[in-house]
Amino acid sequence: QTELHVRIRTLSAFIGLSLVTVNAGAQSVDLTGAGATFPYPIYSKWFSDYAAKTGVRINYQSIGSGGGIRQLSERTVDFGASDAPMSDAELSKAKGGKVLHFPMVLGAVVVTYTLPSVQKPLKLSGTVLADIFLGKITKWNDARIASLNAGVALPARAILVVHRSDGSGTSFIFTDYLTTVSPAWSAGPGTGKEVQWPVGLGGKGNEGVAGQVRQIVGSIGYVELAYARQNKLAYAEMQNAAGAFVSPTIEAITEAAASAAKQLGKDTDYRVSIVNAPGKKSYPISSFTWLLVYEHMADAAKARKVRDFLKYALADGQKSAPALDYAPLPSNLASQLAKRVAALAAGK
Repeated sequence: QTELHVRIRTLSAFIGLSLVTVNAGAQSVDLTGAGATFPYPIYSKWFSDYAAKTGVRINYQSIGSGGGIRQLSERTVDFGASDAPMSDAELSKAKGGKVLHFPMVLGAVVVTYTLPSVQKPLKLSGTVLADIFLGKITKWNDARIASLNAGVALPARAILVVHRSDGSGTSFIFTDYLTTVSPAWSAGPGTGKEVQWPVGLGGKGNEGVAGQVRQIVGSIGYVELAYARQNKLAYAEMQNAAGAFVSPTIEAITEAAASAAKQLGKDTDYRVSIVNAPGKKSYPISSFTWLLVYEHMADAAKARKVRDFLKYALADGQKSAPALDYAPLPSNLASQLAKRVAALAAGK
């Protein structure tokens, strides 16, 4: 009887181990990616839905655009993700050959703040915003802020700037905008995934900045729209190139993207900025976000899986965008990109 019990326990252990092994195989990762936190909410949705539909599992590390570019360049991931297109210098360092940029969706960087006594959205201009982040405007009741917000009782409270501490595509979009609208910012910190911030404290990722702003009364920061809404943070109406104050709605982001049509006709690598776009309805801190893929991948099976996922994201995936506070790609652009995916599949 004892020997029988031992055999039963041994058999049970073997069956249990087998089940764990099978389950581990079922849960294995097919593709790995890393990069931008800006599109993480929608990428998470896509990866989950795609796994349910196809069984293909994608592991994505939301580590910031700078980290995504570095990992892709070192070939430690199958694809990268960035809100800042790679520079020519970065492209030249990529160890896997030519990198292609695929715009995936459109999003907005919003200026978020915590001022409990102010009940309606603040209005800000680009030059005032730049001077806040330069440390030139230090109080919420400063005359320049007050002039844009007639009738609003602004507190005589110090402004605490919160910025990203990591290499960030969100920072790239934000500083690209400030550089475009403010000569003082252009001559100072300038545009980049990482800049020398004149004032403030840092937070890691969109999550970190949103968390700091939420906790500190009098703070101001910049995050992707979805993070502001998820954290129930207030965000400003920004004055656009036409002089109108605009909220970051899906329609306003799409309007900004329409201005890029002529550039996209010439710029076939899709590295294009749409900040401070013309048009009365355009939200001025809008941007594409890109997946970064090697034109020729050494692993044919992974290349096929990347191609198939891109097809999904550019078609069915776009339907998920508005519910998560992103704007879908214009249909004509999605069609252009679908042709590029086909060329990628053919190895051209």
